[in-house]
Amino acid sequence: MILSQSFVRSLSLIAVFAPAAIASVEETLPTPRSIILTAGQEQTAQPVILAARRYAAFWNTGEPRYAEAALTQNFVDRTLPSGRPQGLMGVLEASKNFRAAIPDLRAEIEELLVVNDRAIVRYIFTGHFTGTFKDLKGDGREISFRAVDIYRVQNGQISDNWHLEDNLSLMQQLGVVKR
Repeated sequence: MILSQSFVRSLSLIAVFAPAAIASVEETLPTPRSIILTAGQEQTAQPVILAARRYAAFWNTGEPRYAEAALTQNFVDRTLPSGRPQGLMGVLEASKNFRAAIPDLRAEIEELLVVNDRAIVRYIFTGHFTGTFKDLKGDGREISFRAVDIYRVQNGQISDNWHLEDNLSLMQQLGVVKR
C-alpha cells in the first residue's frame, strides 16, 4: 500500500510520544517521498519508519545525536568497507569523511519499503564538492548519487545495515575516476 504525503507528514506526531530525551530530535526528520507497507502493518511499521527517518537525518546533518538515536549499541554494518571501524564509530567516521569533501551533503529518502522488521530505503545523496577528497580540492561542482540500504530494526533502532551505493558515479563526479 502506498501512503499519501499527508499521512507521512502525520508520522511526525510520533515525536510527541517519544521519550523527552529524543523528542527535539524528531522535529527535523526528513519525510520520505513515498512509504510502502504491507497491508495491516500500519501500526507495527511506525518504529521501523522512525528509525529510518532518524538515520536519514544523521546523513542530512552529520550530527551524531541522530545516529545515536537511530542505531543500537551493537549496530553491525553488514557491508563494511575495508578499513572502516564497525558500529557507531564507523558511521560517524564515514559521515566526517563525506562532509570533508561535500560539506552540504543531503540525503533524501525517495522510497521507504517496510516489511516486518526490515526497511528498504532508496536514497539520493546530493551536495557540492567544495571540500577536499584525498589530494583533490573541490571546485563547487554538483554531486548526486544514489544508494540503497536494508535495515533490520529491533526495539525501534537499526541493529543491522546492508548498504549499496553508486560509488562509480560518486568517484566520477569527484574527479577521482575519469568518465
